[in-house]
Amino acid sequence: MKLTIASGKGGTGKTTFSTNLAMYLAEQYKVVLTDLDVEEPNSGLFVHGRQTHQQDMFKMIPEWDKNVCTLCGNCQQLCSYHAVMKLGSQVMVFPELCHGCYACSELCPAHALPMHQIKMGELRQYRAGNLDFIDSRLDVGQEQAVPLIAQTLDYVERNFDTAYLKLYDAPPGTTCPVIKATQDADLVILITEPTPFGLHDLKLAIETMRELEKDFVVVVNRFGIGNDDVLRYCEKEGIIVLAKLPNDRHIAELYSRGELVYPHIPEFAEQLRLIGDFIMSQQGMQS
Repeated sequence: MKLTIASGKGGTGKTTFSTNLAMYLAEQYKVVLTDLDVEEPNSGLFVHGRQTHQQDMFKMIPEWDKNVCTLCGNCQQLCSYHAVMKLGSQVMVFPELCHGCYACSELCPAHALPMHQIKMGELRQYRAGNLDFIDSRLDVGQEQAVPLIAQTLDYVERNFDTAYLKLYDAPPGTTCPVIKATQDADLVILITEPTPFGLHDLKLAIETMRELEKDFVVVVNRFGIGNDDVLRYCEKEGIIVLAKLPNDRHIAELYSRGELVYPHIPEFAEQLRLIGDFIMSQQGMQS
């Protein structure tokens, strides 16, 4: 089962929830947790394991060969992202705009735009008991997260079979990186908080999941602050509120030290148990 943990906004506790859920489930099952927030991955601050693998990640960018180019302008017409432009007697390539779709290169009649590798980041893998943890980090100056997210997802699919429960910690928001991180998920857990801002961004996330036709549930973090507008909205919309994680200063203290929460706070562990039971029931397993 592929489970993506997302949120309509940053700061809702998505990474805290993801790491604690992964470690909790790994006490009984084989789990792989992947941090797909490649612009600022921080799940590794809470998962302390032994590094087992590291590799550079590359994307393919066209490079203009002026010696064979006929300046037909076909590449400029083909590129949907304006990454290739014919300007007078030369063709300019803008790597920051290129999506690596190969259209300009494959359809160039003179083969004047061969594709070349450009490093965009790195992937690392760690192991802690039954948990495998993977994170990818985008290099400084790289502007597109989606290609690295896509390659990280491919890496997980190639290296972990169906015996693993696959958890993906998605980037915050509702933009292209989130869509890529959730498009193949069997279930999406949306993390929110019971505040006006939390409800506003939760609605955006729900609208996105419905557009993608994804099954989703909601977990309310910091339950006890704000108001009950989130609960009333979910009830009105027929959305399952799977758990309510308590608002507790001790949680913030543990988080600030890079420690897991559930071993120290029984109420938090009980909510994870409810979530774990639901996940396993969806997967047809006995918890």
